[in-house]
Order: sequence, then C-alpha cells, then structure tokens
Amino acid sequence: MNKQVLIDAAIRFTRSSEENIISDPVALSESVKGLVIFDDPIFSFARADDDLFSTLKKPSVIGEHFLLPHEWLEGAKTVISFFLPFSEAVRTSNSRESTWPSDGWLHGRIEGQAFLKSMCLKLQDDLAEAGFRSIIPLTDSRFRSRSGPGKTRDEAGKGGQGIPYYTSNWSERHIAWVCGLGSFGLSRGLVTSKGVAGRFGSLVTDLQVEPDGERHESFLSFCSSCGSCIKNCPVNAISFEHGKDQDICSKFQDEIKEKFKPRYGCGKCQVGVPCEKNMPGRRGKI
Repeated sequence: MNKQVLIDAAIRFTRSSEENIISDPVALSESVKGLVIFDDPIFSFARADDDLFSTLKKPSVIGEHFLLPHEWLEGAKTVISFFLPFSEAVRTSNSRESTWPSDGWLHGRIEGQAFLKSMCLKLQDDLAEAGFRSIIPLTDSRFRSRSGPGKTRDEAGKGGQGIPYYTSNWSERHIAWVCGLGSFGLSRGLVTSKGVAGRFGSLVTDLQVEPDGERHESFLSFCSSCGSCIKNCPVNAISFEHGKDQDICSKFQDEIKEKFKPRYGCGKCQVGVPCEKNMPGRRGKI
C-alpha cells in the first residue's frame, strides 16, 4: 500500500458518504438541509521518530503528558495527518452573523466531527486490510483532554506540577504542524494550503511512508498578522501581544453551549479572514 491509495480512498469517501451531508432529521433549519460539510481532504505524512514530535513534550508547547507516536503504537513508523476543509456553504453561513455561530457551523462542529471519526475508521480499516496496524489517538481509551482548573502553561514551565489548563496528550493541530500541513495563526488555528476553517484528524501506523510535508521554522510561518481574526472575535479573546486567551474563549464557548445545547462552536476567527481558505503568509521553512 502507498500513501496515494489512502488519499484517493479518503477523497472518495468524502464525496460519497451520506455522513458528509446534513440530513433532514438532524437539520437545525431548512437552510442547511442537504448541506455538504467538508470539501476534499488534504494529507501529510511524517516519520514516527521525527525529532519534532519530542519538542511537543516541552512545557512551553504541550508538556510531558504528550504521548509520542511510539507510545501510542509499538513499532510505529508513520504518522498520518489530514485536514478536512469546511465547504464554502458552511464557511459563508458563519460569516453572516457577527456574534453567534450559524446553523451550518454548528453542524460542522458536531456532525463534522462525527464524520471525521468515520474517516479515521475508514482509513484504519483500509490499513488493516493491507496488513498494517494503526491507532487513532482521538478514539483510543488512553486519550486525555483537559479544559478546567489547573496549572497554566507558564506555571508549568516554571516548575509547576500537573497538566496545563487547556491541553491534551495528542493535539491534532500540533501533529499537523509536525507533519507539515501548515503553521499556526494568532488565533491558534493551523493555517494550511486549504486555509484554517476545518477539522484535523490523524493516525499512527506501522506502514512505512516517505515523509512529504513542508517543514517550518516558526509556528506563525503562514500567518500574515493582518489582525482580521482579532477584529472578528466576538469577545476580544485574541490580541497581537498574546495571541488567543483560551480562558476568555472557553467562557464564551460555555455561553454558546448553553444557548445552542447540546451543540457548540464559534469559528468567527476562522471565517472572513485572509487565511479562511488559503495560505496568505510564507515566512520561511526549515
């Protein structure tokens, strides 16, 4: 099996799966019935022993609790990362209202994440059929995510104990960065060749694949620092000086959850910006 076989299968799945379309029974409004959630995915591959994965264990990045690829899968050889860009319909719908998320965006966050998991399982099945083992960290029982009281990243970097405030032991955005899919913006979203508006997924496998991502020396290689995401944020959670304040953002997400229960999602920093659907800045690569 080669990587193009996996990529082609993922594209076919995206185009044909009913899970990638908002069905009548779940549609929040007439306007989103039949709406396609994602466009074709893009992929990148990295060696499981890439030194950049180890940098994610630094307290200033994620922390010691981050699990390396071989800690998820013994004998791991490759990490597969992919990005599912939201369709124009989803993106445009969320640009029309300045404060609250659109119905399309709410579906993209919930039904979209369900489709992403189905995509991961599809790729895992294809790998297994070809005789290769794989792990989907996001669905593994060892996956841990924390968003609540605890040590901040700065405190952890100064010797504080415990897990930083908003964190997980496998970050899809950071994995995508290591694999070469893109680099971060002021809003902490990862800017890819298909923009920042979408969802990331990944697998760890013992299939040997030649790395093909573009490596970048800066987290902000593709951010033009235009400030559009700062202006778009309904609660002023983003600044040039500090990037995104996760605490402010999280509290607003709690408001959204209460208003649209059980759905949530904001995404105002990902739409109506130059990096919405492409890569505006290129500041250098490794």
